[in-house]
Amino acid sequence: MDKEKLISKFDHQSKIYEMRRKKQSEKKWREKLIGSAKGKVLEVAVGAGANFYFYPKNVDVTAVDFSGAMLSKAKESATASNVRATFIQSDIESISFPENAFDTIVSTFSFCGYEHPVRLLESFNRWCKPDGQILLMEHGLSSNRLIGSTQKIIKPVFLRVVGCHLDRNMINIFQHSPIHIHHMERYKFNTVHLVWASPNKGLLRVNTKNALR
Repeated sequence: MDKEKLISKFDHQSKIYEMRRKKQSEKKWREKLIGSAKGKVLEVAVGAGANFYFYPKNVDVTAVDFSGAMLSKAKESATASNVRATFIQSDIESISFPENAFDTIVSTFSFCGYEHPVRLLESFNRWCKPDGQILLMEHGLSSNRLIGSTQKIIKPVFLRVVGCHLDRNMINIFQHSPIHIHHMERYKFNTVHLVWASPNKGLLRVNTKNALR
């Protein structure tokens, strides 16, 4: 999909994202994951700032999104949550940061939209400090055959309307990336993945806790 068209889609969805933020959608997952953040944080595809409420108060966040409308909502969220944050309007697949620049890298529900998700995880691996952490909350293809088939059928509509690849095989993406997964939890018939990882050039080893909801 043309990048400008994709940005426009997310600009138009910013009020929906803001509404979900105020309702604290996915609170139990965000609280569990984002509470682990520390130090200098990079949050990619920050959206309307749904994670700011859950950050520890001593972090310093660099928040990136290609949608100006989303960043406007995110700035309001950071102020309301009293989180120190710097905002950059950019496509995260095009931007560059120095190696070992961040203690924590955060992505929540963003990998459905990237053109090259494995390549982005390779960037995370470079940008994260050797003793840092990569925190992911992503959705993708269900392990349930019926649900997975439905996702594949309706994917073209979601992609056209929302800009979302609904049937991304996240496990396959993780396995083809260099990140080292220490712990992973899976919810809602394995469509939602919570991941605690670190940068690693070696083999990927996965400790999976199946927590179907």
